[in-house]
Amino acid sequence: MTLGDPLTDPAHDPAQDAARLTGVVPPLVTPLTPELDVDTASLARLIDHQLTGGVDGVFVLGTSGEGTFLTDEQRQVVLETTVAEVAGQVPVLAGVIDTSTARSGAHLSAALKAGVDGLVATAPFYAATHPAEIERHFVRLASLAGDTPLYAYDIPPRAGVKLPASLMIELGQRRVIAGVKDSSGQEASLRRLVLDRRDAGLSGFAIMTGSEVTVDSSLAFGVDGVVPGLGNVDPAGYVRLYDAVAAGDLGAARAEQDRLIRLFEIIDVADRNRMGASSAALGAFKAGLYLLGVIACPVTAYPSIPLDEAEIAAVRPLLDRAGLH
Repeated sequence: MTLGDPLTDPAHDPAQDAARLTGVVPPLVTPLTPELDVDTASLARLIDHQLTGGVDGVFVLGTSGEGTFLTDEQRQVVLETTVAEVAGQVPVLAGVIDTSTARSGAHLSAALKAGVDGLVATAPFYAATHPAEIERHFVRLASLAGDTPLYAYDIPPRAGVKLPASLMIELGQRRVIAGVKDSSGQEASLRRLVLDRRDAGLSGFAIMTGSEVTVDSSLAFGVDGVVPGLGNVDPAGYVRLYDAVAAGDLGAARAEQDRLIRLFEIIDVADRNRMGASSAALGAFKAGLYLLGVIACPVTAYPSIPLDEAEIAAVRPLLDRAGLH
């Protein structure tokens, strides 16, 4: 975690600012063997790839990490391997995403036992939820988390509901959640959340974007950082982008964002007649890492469909064009 810009309000709390999550925090994929076991050696290389790239944190067992597809035993391997490999160099955030509060709470307890620095939860899903039930969910998880920060993950296509901004701000004021990762793709809503935070004088509340392609503009209007799936492949690129915005060099930031937008075209190589969007994107990230020699196998967890050899080969020229070898 790096120091966030202090908000100019009477309730400004420097201690809260110092703890605010900022910068580049990629949501790590989970490397698997051909037999679909967690490939701990590849995971260690992936973590080194991130740390060498200068990231400010790592997030495991999220959407890119296939957290909801893994067994509890596999999840524990990911947690323990990541905490050991990171060794305190940057914060480790863990997804505790599941259909119910009880199941998320069990994941939370396991993550705390492994020694993570932060927790990330969506609203409960499958059953339709009311804002009052979402509030109960986060309050209960926060009570289980104790002093470990809990972040809300706003991803309507997966959770089936958009997290209400008013509720997120209220939960932030009550110190139930420490911030929000916004993967809604709704830039106007994200910008309003930044304004709502300012108007509420909510110092220390982190707002992170999950978008790979609008990072420069989001940072410019006040978002604290980015959690980019493409950051698995090119963490250093997102660090350069973040640093350029922080330095006020908007030309350099735009050039880096433009390069990353072109690199993001790797998610379009898969034949969408035979797989869904999630398989296409995750398969592309793993293919890129495989071609770069970071992971040993690009297989994805069931029921995702992995890229075939021709699709993996099609990722190579896009890596080359982006200057990744």
